[in-house]
Amino acid sequence: MAESSDSLHARTLESTRDNTASSTTFPEADELRRRLTQRQLTMLAIGGAIGVGLFLGSGVTIRLAGPGVIVTYLMGALIAMIVAYSLAEMAVVQPVAGSFGVYAQTYLSPWAGFAIRATYAMGQIIAIGAEVTAVAIYFAFWFPTVPQWLWVVSVSLGLVAVNTLQVGRFGEFEYWFALIKVVAIVVFIVLGLALVAGLGPAPAIGLSNLTAHGGFFPFGWKGVWLALTLAITSYMGVEVIAVTAGEAQNPAESIPRAMRTIVFRLVIFYVLAIAIMLAMTPWNQTGSDLTGSPFVRALSIARVPFAAGIMNVVVITAALSSANTNLYLTTRMLFSLSRGRLAPPWIGHLSKNGVPRRALAVSTAGMIAAILLAIYAPSRAFLMLYGVAVAGMFFVWIVILVTHIAFRRALGPERVAQLPMRLRFYPYSSALGIAVLLGIAASTFYVDGLRYTVPAFAPFLVLISLAYWIIRRKAQSTPDRTAEADVNSGPAKE
Repeated sequence: MAESSDSLHARTLESTRDNTASSTTFPEADELRRRLTQRQLTMLAIGGAIGVGLFLGSGVTIRLAGPGVIVTYLMGALIAMIVAYSLAEMAVVQPVAGSFGVYAQTYLSPWAGFAIRATYAMGQIIAIGAEVTAVAIYFAFWFPTVPQWLWVVSVSLGLVAVNTLQVGRFGEFEYWFALIKVVAIVVFIVLGLALVAGLGPAPAIGLSNLTAHGGFFPFGWKGVWLALTLAITSYMGVEVIAVTAGEAQNPAESIPRAMRTIVFRLVIFYVLAIAIMLAMTPWNQTGSDLTGSPFVRALSIARVPFAAGIMNVVVITAALSSANTNLYLTTRMLFSLSRGRLAPPWIGHLSKNGVPRRALAVSTAGMIAAILLAIYAPSRAFLMLYGVAVAGMFFVWIVILVTHIAFRRALGPERVAQLPMRLRFYPYSSALGIAVLLGIAASTFYVDGLRYTVPAFAPFLVLISLAYWIIRRKAQSTPDRTAEADVNSGPAKE
């Protein structure tokens, strides 16, 4: 008889218990609640992935690659799929709130577990600032004279309020929030296909725009590759399903289903939406700056009545949904660090409705940074925030793939064969993902706005390593009255 995922989880923990840090013991009532359904999980992942990377950042990738950016997003989808399937395997065995942070701690080292969680939390905090800044940029489409910082403050307050809700209600709110942009993208694709094919009163646009302005690869394969430095970040959100595992109902079933669904949908949404937008309007007229969405510009150029305004509502919703999900992710990652005794204990406490509100308060730092940048550097705020988060996410994905290799070795062939979802062509696919991510990180030196992201990340990694050493020294000098394993290493009970 096949071994259950719970049994796999128990046996894996037994074989790697020495690598798992102890934590403060918390009562059952002070644990995260498992109230996220599969449909909410799927929409949370979409909400985290479909945001400014598609609706605003695509303007920069188009500038770098022209129509060849379609190939860029296909390449990004392949790497995202490798990471997603790797995470799904581990999340089924260990459905915990700390997710890949706990996995790295268990299968690599305690330092790796701390470094990836701290990096992810910091990267998401910065990304939240980029998302709310994008919302302010979108509002300028209607209100060009209103100060950017006013929109940033208003949006930030609203998102914090939503994240204080009990997780089931939060999940339902985000489900409908994300559904709006999913429906809008589908409508955009259908409308764009009609315009391209001439299904209506207007003459057919055709596909000439994909080749008429310098060819399909106006900047060659170099442009396609350099555009990947930003395009890959558009997919950085698939890991949300693993992070939500600690609050998911029936994780052994819901996580594999949600992960398969999200990867397929992201490929359709990103690649098809970008291709149709580029067919509708010349790529060199979609705008190469960050003063608005190229999707809104495309509809304006195509002179579709009221469509540009409606699309602007959609991109605002998309940015809000993405920021909302990122705020959730950061809060749970900080909660996990605290419960693993790798952050101050007060951060790990929960409110009566099961929400780590103190971790939520810390997670608002990116919003504060966005407000300050909106006041003092409004024209550069988005790329400054977004660029800083890029290098950290490269590090996170690379560590996830390295952890997955160690995870496979720890489980052994027999238990791997029993997993409900497996990464194909392992270990070659994992090696390909690591190599491509390293290559992309090195390529940021040749992209305006991203040249200093990797050099800026190096001292950050040194600082968090120093912080880890100090925390471990302090923990070792304190009498241990804790449980034998991290409370987050086992399923939380309601």
